Amino acid sequence: MKKSRFTEKQIVSIPRETDRDSVPVVAKRHGVSEQSIYTWKKRFGSFQSDDVALLRRKPAPFKFITVHLTLDA
Repeated sequence: MKKSRFTEKQIVSIPRETDRDSVPVVAKRHGVSEQSIYTWKKRFGSFQSDDVALLRRKPAPFKFITVHLTLDA
């Protein structure tokens, strides 16, 4: 599997920057496409930076973790 240029924490925090700046500005700043930011926001929009550690610890499927996090909120 191809190694990502960005850590999980960055993938969660970069879309959060779009709350302050526009998507094209954030994309250019980090050297990613706008579509990547939209995809990350769709997948990890409900995550906080601290939730990334939960992804590593839990061997459960991704969908279970997402449901678990949304039910706790």
